Amino acid sequence: MARPSTLEFLKTESGAGAVLALTALAAIALANSPLAGDYFRFIQAPLAVRLGAFDQTRSVLSWARDGLMAVFFLVVGLEIKFEVLRGEFSSPRRLALPVFAAVGGMVGPAMVYLAVNTAPGGAMGGWPIATPTDVAFSLAALAVFGRRLPESLRLFLLTLAVADDLGAIVLIGVLFSTPIHAASLTGAIVTLGVLAALSRWRTAPRLVYAAGFLLVWAFTLQSGINTSVAGLACALTVPIAPRRADQESVLKTFMDGLHPYVAYGVLPFFAFVSAGFSLGALGWRALLGPLPLGVALGLAIGKPAGVLGFSALAVALRLGRRPMGANWLEMLGVAMLCGAGFTMSFFLGALAIPAEDLTAQGSVRAAVIAGSLLSVAAGGLVLAWARSRRAAAPGAD
Repeated sequence: MARPSTLEFLKTESGAGAVLALTALAAIALANSPLAGDYFRFIQAPLAVRLGAFDQTRSVLSWARDGLMAVFFLVVGLEIKFEVLRGEFSSPRRLALPVFAAVGGMVGPAMVYLAVNTAPGGAMGGWPIATPTDVAFSLAALAVFGRRLPESLRLFLLTLAVADDLGAIVLIGVLFSTPIHAASLTGAIVTLGVLAALSRWRTAPRLVYAAGFLLVWAFTLQSGINTSVAGLACALTVPIAPRRADQESVLKTFMDGLHPYVAYGVLPFFAFVSAGFSLGALGWRALLGPLPLGVALGLAIGKPAGVLGFSALAVALRLGRRPMGANWLEMLGVAMLCGAGFTMSFFLGALAIPAEDLTAQGSVRAAVIAGSLLSVAAGGLVLAWARSRRAAAPGAD
């Protein structure tokens, strides 16, 4: 039986996937309509934030990436900590298969992308764009196409996606941090130390935590380290023990409270400002270059190959077990759904491709959408076939 919190997480993520798809569709429609100029002016509009020594002027798109998405990574960090201490990650036997699959899901698309981009005009540094899985979009697709399939497949996909998010944070921290500002980094570390000490005060007001998180984020933004790392680091300081014996865990309270706002607010808004691209401005030549082809093929081919291949390796080495009641055809369908990079691929694309290269940015957005939709369509067909085979099997209801 799955934990109630996990089932609630799955329900929220599945519903949020539809909202993500609609907001991305709205962005593409606006970017190719008479209102295109208004859309692009909005996402590039400068927005100044000044508070004491903090003085930053960035575009709406940049604030969404470096500000709002830090809240998403905070929730991811809370979920990872909860799973490690109380959930799926607390059992090495259950953890092995999805972690192996997550590693394969990063290696496979990276290899496909790099193979394509060895051609003239390739962009070797863009390989991280094809590596992530959007948990909301993939779970929503599984909810649609995976009805009456084993619940263990959903838990496998959720655990894989959480491990995948952790891998993405590591990549972001290592590859996309700029020259370090020592004073700001020191401020972030000291504030994290205070938050860690504060974890012993289980009845601390939430406003104190919020102020601490905001301070760590501000220091990190100015330090040169990507703010996704700040979100994860702050999450690790939240105590898992309850405030009182008859109450929920502090960590779980934070996670459950923030998760709906992230799923239905932060991620859809980021998708809206990140997904828009003008087909007329790009042209077919830009869409068929090594960079977009590598991204699309990495998601649609490399991702399922890596997830399924490393899963099979883990089972063959007896390091993990196939999800209970699931067969390899169903695992193939889930592996294909993992190619829905969507929001996370937009995020990595904004980091990997220079903001001033509008043609490359547009081609990456188009490739992410194409690769994600192809992955969902192929995975949906495989899962529908698997479902029909189950229905036709002797003894099926």
